[in-house]
Order: sequence, then structure tokens, then C-alpha cells
Amino acid sequence: MSPFLAYEDKGDAGVDTPSTPLVLVHGHPFDRTMWTPQLEAFSATRRVIAPDLRGYGASPVVPGITLLSDFARDLESLLDDLKVETFVLAGLSMGGQIVMECYARFPGRIRGLVLADTFPAAETPEGKRARGAMADRLLREGMRGYADEVLEKMVAPYANAQVKAHVHRMMTATSPEGAAAALRGRAERPDYRALLTRVTVPTLVVVGADDAYTPVADAESMHTALPDSTLRVIDGAAHMPNLERPGEFNEALGALLARVDG
Repeated sequence: MSPFLAYEDKGDAGVDTPSTPLVLVHGHPFDRTMWTPQLEAFSATRRVIAPDLRGYGASPVVPGITLLSDFARDLESLLDDLKVETFVLAGLSMGGQIVMECYARFPGRIRGLVLADTFPAAETPEGKRARGAMADRLLREGMRGYADEVLEKMVAPYANAQVKAHVHRMMTATSPEGAAAALRGRAERPDYRALLTRVTVPTLVVVGADDAYTPVADAESMHTALPDSTLRVIDGAAHMPNLERPGEFNEALGALLARVDG
């Protein structure tokens, strides 16, 4: 049974406009407020839905292990409930991997993809151990120490102070149980590289030029694998260009949406 997800559902272009709904999937360890600049920018012309994933934000916390397939099922169930049949699906970091899992499960509903600051490969043995150790640490210590350590990798050291504060707030507000469950599940993720070669919808691959977690080379590899993709490298941003450089990010996303609508 999927938990009831908290979500933002803004804007409604009305029945007379061809605008495709936009669904935004946040990363770890964040919540739907990560997408505030995109909700504001795009809800004037279309319906925009941004859920809190299971274990994050105001959604229920389910301890243990949350697989990417669990997140994907939750999203499918939410979109069924909201009667959103087809949509553009955008995700950042872990959210991008959830988007790939969604494309594997229900490709017929997806009219365009955005893969932001993410990568498709399965976890390495070393990576599995590291995620397990981090899950243990978060359960033991809570989120603050981790948030302090990684803040200037999530966003660039030179990022706007308000953006930094928002990102830190999201991380420290996240449930350690929810974050740990996602880390353990993400360690078990499949390899999506072959899937990318079969994607038939327009895709935007976007990455911050200074992203240390998912460097530009990862984005270039996905762009090469995808049959119909645009690559956008955003200068002056690290792992969260949608917040660090919302103008540039929204311009790239707007171009994809215009193409899908057209």
C-alpha cells in the first residue's frame, strides 16, 4: 500500500490549452520546496505537481528500506488519484533516478523527461557500503552534522546565502529514518544505462558546471546514450542548479516544455 503523499498542485491551464502537466521529483535529503522557483515560474501556464517523497517533507516516514521502485509506485498512485494521465517528468539527483525507474514502469504516460544532476549506473560495492554506513550514521546522530558537511557540495560555496539557508533547512528538517531508508534502497538500484538508449521522448539533461556529486561527464554520457536529448550545463551552479541559477534552469526547462506542447 502506498503512503499518502503530501504534495503541491499549482496552476491549471484549463481544458482549452494544450499545456502538458509538469511533475517535479525532489532529491535527497530535500522536500518539495526544492522546486519553489519552478512551481512559481510554470504554474502560470500549466498544472505543476511537486510531491514530498515517502520519508521526506510532510509525507509519511516508512522506516527500513525504500527502493526506487517504491518511490515510483507512490508517484504512479498519486498521479492516478489526481487524474493526471500524461505529463513531463523531471527529477534531480535521486529524483532523476526515480524518474528513470518511472520511465521503466510506465513509459506510455511520460511525454518528456528532465534528468538533472543525476546518473544512471548501478551502485558499486564501495558505494553500497558507503550508503549503508551513512544510513547508520544518520539514525545514530541525526541530520545536522551531515547537513553542515555537505552543504557546500549540494550548492556551490559561492551560492546565494538565502539559497544556502533554504537547502540547509530542508536537509536538517528531513527525518533520519526516511533518509536512511532511501539510502539503503538507493544502494540496491538497477543500472538504467540500457534503458536510456530506449527512451523515445524528448529529454533535457541538465547539470551544474561545478557539480562534484554528478559531474558534467556523467551528464554528457547520458546525453550521448539518449536518442533525443538536449544537454545544458549551467555555469555558476553545483548540484542544485534549479535553485542556484533558476533563470537559466527555467529557460532550459521551458524550451523542453514548449517542444512537448508543440
